[in-house]
Amino acid sequence: MPMPISAAPEWQIDRWLNTETPLSLSALRGKVVLAGAFQMLCPGCVSTLIPQLIEVHRTFPAQDLAVIGLHAVFEHHEAMGPAALAAFVHEYRIPFPIAIDHPGPRGDPMPRTMRRYRMQGTPTLLLIDRAGRLRRQMFGHVPDLQLGALLASLLEEQTGPIVDAPVHDAPSASAGGTCTDAACTPR
Repeated sequence: MPMPISAAPEWQIDRWLNTETPLSLSALRGKVVLAGAFQMLCPGCVSTLIPQLIEVHRTFPAQDLAVIGLHAVFEHHEAMGPAALAAFVHEYRIPFPIAIDHPGPRGDPMPRTMRRYRMQGTPTLLLIDRAGRLRRQMFGHVPDLQLGALLASLLEEQTGPIVDAPVHDAPSASAGGTCTDAACTPR
C-alpha cells in the first residue's frame, strides 16, 4: 500500500544569491518548487543541470513554479566559496535564486541540507508540490521531456491528500568525491 507523502524538510541555508529576501519552503507553499542541487565544479551540473534549470525558469510561470539552485559543496570547499559562486552565477547568467547550503557541523564535509535529504551527490533534483511535500528526488541528469512531464503533472494537481511511492534515491555515502562528465558523488 502506498505511504503518505510527508513534508519536505526545511532547507538549512547559509546565505542566498539572486533574491532580496531569504526564501523558505514554508514561504513557497502554494507553488511547485524545483530545486537543483549542484556544485559549480561538477561537470554534469554545469553542462546539463544549470542550463535545464534556466530553461525551466524561462518556460514556466513564476507564480506557479519556483526554481531554486542549491549550491551543496561536499568537496573542494576552498575553491567554491561564496565569492567564486557569485562570479559563477554572474558569468552563467543564472536568473533564479541560489541557496548556499549550510556547511556540515564540526568538520563534516557534507552540507546540512544535502545530508538531511540523503542526497547521493550532484546534480540532484528535488520536486516539491504546492503543499510542501517532497514528491521526487532524482540523482543525475533527468531528460528534459521527463522533467517537463513531472512538472506539468505537479502543476495540475490540487493540494489535497496524496499518496505516492517513496521519493528518495539511495542514501549518500560519506564525503569526499569523484566526478565524471555526468555527476559528482561523495566517496
